[in-house]
Amino acid sequence: MEKWMLRNINADITNISKKLGISEVLCRVLLNRGIIDYESAKIFINPDMKYMNNPELMKDNDNGTDIIIDSINKNEKIAIIGDYDVDGVISIYILYKALKRLGADVIYEIPHRINDGYGININIIDRVIQEGVSTIITCDNGISAIEPIEYAKNRGIKVVITDHHDVPFEDDENGKRKYIKPCADAIINPKQEDCSYPFKGLCGAGVAYKFIELLYKKRGIDRKEIESFIEFVAIATVCDVVDLIGENRIIVKKGLEIINNTQNIGLKELIKESGLDGRSITTYHLGFIIGPCINATGRLDVAKRGVELFLTGDKEEAVKISKELVELNQERKNMTVKGVRDVLEEIESSDLKKDNILVVYNAQIHESIAGIIAGRVKEIYNKPTIILTDGEDCVKGSGRSIDSYNIFEGLLRCRDILIKFGGHPLAAGLSIEKSKIDVLREKLNSDSNIAEDDLVRKIYLDMQLPLSEITIELAQELKLLEPYGKSNEKPLFAEKNVKILRAMKLGEKGNVLKLKLHCGNNKVALDGLYFGEIDKFEDYIINKFGIKELEKLYKGIQNDIMIDIAFNIDINEYMGFKSVNLIIQNYR
Repeated sequence: MEKWMLRNINADITNISKKLGISEVLCRVLLNRGIIDYESAKIFINPDMKYMNNPELMKDNDNGTDIIIDSINKNEKIAIIGDYDVDGVISIYILYKALKRLGADVIYEIPHRINDGYGININIIDRVIQEGVSTIITCDNGISAIEPIEYAKNRGIKVVITDHHDVPFEDDENGKRKYIKPCADAIINPKQEDCSYPFKGLCGAGVAYKFIELLYKKRGIDRKEIESFIEFVAIATVCDVVDLIGENRIIVKKGLEIINNTQNIGLKELIKESGLDGRSITTYHLGFIIGPCINATGRLDVAKRGVELFLTGDKEEAVKISKELVELNQERKNMTVKGVRDVLEEIESSDLKKDNILVVYNAQIHESIAGIIAGRVKEIYNKPTIILTDGEDCVKGSGRSIDSYNIFEGLLRCRDILIKFGGHPLAAGLSIEKSKIDVLREKLNSDSNIAEDDLVRKIYLDMQLPLSEITIELAQELKLLEPYGKSNEKPLFAEKNVKILRAMKLGEKGNVLKLKLHCGNNKVALDGLYFGEIDKFEDYIINKFGIKELEKLYKGIQNDIMIDIAFNIDINEYMGFKSVNLIIQNYR
């Protein structure tokens, strides 16, 4: 079951579109993405590095860069401590490369997902101290590491935090929120309440980039050198699923240009080994092919292999590591498929499916893929989902949520029975004693305030668009919105009572449905492609219109079938000829 929701931003579309020199359709899409003023629209349509914010505006960036420069000048050893996901790996790479460029004596450490868990900890601090480190800089972590940072400070270590995660807090008995920050020498995180940096949505690598930008400026390094890191920041930005608006949009737009002509040997070989050589790399390839390969090392092996891939100047080594990453990712995919299947069987064969919040324990699931499985199960049921499995000392798990439920705050209300937890409104991690799993399930569900309507999947439409108004010119204009990603999804249009003239199955397995759609006004029919479950589509047509009408549809003869469709507009190019394709996402 799903509900179609039409976005409806009140504005003078005609005047705004004229001022910007764009169509009213494109103007409507921009308004739906919160781009409501002329300046924002101009930057959105023409993202350029010149619109990036001044790094000096970020709280503690001046102080933090001074600390690192002082450590370099004194020949003190510096340790970068990152995270094991794509954002963490790339943050480490760009910081390490930049500090080496400035002549720093620098090493890096990445926590082991199973043995260390997320972020900086006392064991890692002890390890780097034994190596003679006197300054630590974190990336993509540190803002919630209250005890480890205090431990480092008590050992006489200078600590600079670069992070992008939410600042932890506590609510007192009156509901007043108190933010808690580590006692680091400098905290560079735009999400601090007292940080005046205008854009709050950077990923960890984005914050590290702003740190390096100021560092290079202070040391007189040519700006072109800092911009060479943008291709990697773009990968992290897409893979960390932050909003692709503001500076993130500029980073990804510029980054994709560089990636498609990359000179980095490691990245070049990973692209080739992933089967993407010669293709134009898009956000899809970064998020669903390149990124998961980098992530796989942190899930099933050692995340340092990802950093080593980008640092190497040796082609043979790059080929070797790239093959390892692709093979690990395939192993991870196989494990995920089995894990999802097992969890679905458990839900369907028990009373769990009655719960509004799914909490599933399965000891056979690898701890590193619990979050991926939670995400897949959440998509299937459209319910907040937590997947738990056995960790080293206790049960560990990951949760993924829907827009109407803040999973972090849900766990916050259960903190008395949790060993450890953290996260965001839509994603969280936790540790718990095995004996308290049922208590957690009951407590979350009794205190969720999730209404029945919250669990109905929402399809958000940009506008109703008659098929007769769709032209190749409109399709080309909409490409100004690229690159697509979170908060800038591909525009989704809809039209009612669309007459289907003919249907045919395409592909070796017949798993793509091509529909000829009547446009009216004597206009040539448009092609619509549907990549969903064709069996379900056929069952729907039979139930609604009858088997004979479906048979007529496949024969291309007069039929009575009319449906509503939700679609993206795409361009098909064949032998130099361009035409419009509608990619049908939903029907009713």
